[in-house]
Amino acid sequence: MASGSNAELAAPEFRVRVNGRDLPPDAETDVKTVIVHEDVDAPSMCSFEIVNWDEDQQKVKWSDSDDFKPGVEVEILIGYRDSVVKVFNGEITGLELKIHGRETLLLRVRCHDRRHRLMRGKKSATYVSMKDSDIASQIASKAGLSPQTDDTSVQHEHIYQHNQTDLEFLIERAARINFEVVVDEKKLLFRPRKNDQGEVVTLDREMDIVEFYPRLTTMNQVAEIGLRGWDPEKKEAIAAKASAGQENSKMGGASSGPSMAKEIFGAAVALSISRPVANQAEADQFSKGRLNEMALAFITGDGVAIGNPKLRAGKVIKIVGLGKRFSGQYYLTSVMHTYSGKGYRTAFSVRRNAA
Repeated sequence: MASGSNAELAAPEFRVRVNGRDLPPDAETDVKTVIVHEDVDAPSMCSFEIVNWDEDQQKVKWSDSDDFKPGVEVEILIGYRDSVVKVFNGEITGLELKIHGRETLLLRVRCHDRRHRLMRGKKSATYVSMKDSDIASQIASKAGLSPQTDDTSVQHEHIYQHNQTDLEFLIERAARINFEVVVDEKKLLFRPRKNDQGEVVTLDREMDIVEFYPRLTTMNQVAEIGLRGWDPEKKEAIAAKASAGQENSKMGGASSGPSMAKEIFGAAVALSISRPVANQAEADQFSKGRLNEMALAFITGDGVAIGNPKLRAGKVIKIVGLGKRFSGQYYLTSVMHTYSGKGYRTAFSVRRNAA
């Protein structure tokens, strides 16, 4: 990536594509703002505002166009000069007129990624002798999405979806094992959180960061996650635990949140008896998932950077220039790209499990 200072000198650019083709030049000229908001735990969204009044013909210009009707596929590319990167692919889900006094009539086009298809209607369903990854594949296929799931290995005898949307249900299942539910264009990904990956970009406090507010807290950290349950088939108790040192990564840090809490405050245990489990494998998987999710809340932060299309939710970045404790890798949980006449900025939220 070019340094932030170089990026500031370059002119930001964007492209809006509908149904696989660029907007006509007159429509692209009328676009005033573009916002893309990605999130690993909710449907990603984009919106753009476009001048909607034809002064010569004295009538609305774009709100009746087939290019902007609900259901149309939209892609947003953003970057600098001739280097623009796709940061959104989804479908138009809403239109809004913006009328304020004598100001120019605007049309705001709202879009969501295809996770919105999993939010349409609550349902109840039973899944028998299936793994969570199999359930995710089945739900994806019914929604017209291609499943791309990581094998969750543990087979469940009976899982009940009770009056939930498919997205609520999948996110709940994913949260038990530190997985996430993501849509990449027309693919549904059911996968572990990727905070153990290498960074895709490095941000320097002096060159790239406009503002950043990281927060470290041990209040939510314990040395061990324990679980108690009952195996109805074997008629015996189930006990499982995951302890400091079993994190999937320390993200380049010296000490994880659970390890630091143990060292300073002792070996406190968070015991769960409210999560039903049917066998030992499920209990072990749940305990480890909860440990990793807890650890990832050790350091959280929000910030704004000079616009950078490489900042994407679900990716790992590196931030330098903050000293030993706060410099290092961070996992991006949400990102918002904003393009307007004032320039291009990227707001972000991050998590980190070690310092």
